[in-house]
Amino acid sequence: VQPSPSAQQQATSAMEALGKLEVKGRAAKTGYDRNQFGDGWAEANGCDTRNIILNRDLMAAEVNDQCQVVSGTLHDPYTNKVITFKRGATTSDDVQIDHVVALSDAWQKGAQALTMEQRVAFANDPLELLAVDGAANQQKGDGDAATWLPPNKSFRCQYVARQIAVKQKYLLWVT
Repeated sequence: VQPSPSAQQQATSAMEALGKLEVKGRAAKTGYDRNQFGDGWAEANGCDTRNIILNRDLMAAEVNDQCQVVSGTLHDPYTNKVITFKRGATTSDDVQIDHVVALSDAWQKGAQALTMEQRVAFANDPLELLAVDGAANQQKGDGDAATWLPPNKSFRCQYVARQIAVKQKYLLWVT
């Protein structure tokens, strides 16, 4: 087993990847619609992407026989809060699945040139998705790293590095 890369190695790798991304202006939002990235969450082995990510990111996640996460605990990377998740009409939005590179931002930075299949893969890619505090996700909206950073300052470098990795994987650009 190899040790995980140090924070310095990760930062260096992210900087190298950033240097390889194309830099140009934001394209028009013309033609953007959430459905350009698929009709909701994709399914794999009977589980939808939302529940797959909840199961990955929540501690002590409990899953029912319909592959739905019904409870668990999130150590939210965006706010550094600990959130108790309980599936329900008034509680499920407390934890949301964030597209680290917002879909409309991706659209304006190259995703409009991807095929529908590539955009669906993008919207359901575990690299692109994080379970986070619902209020923080709403505050972020469709902002990029130039307009929004997590309030948890100790997570900001990881957040930016993840945006870079996603943009590199899908050949998107930065402004």
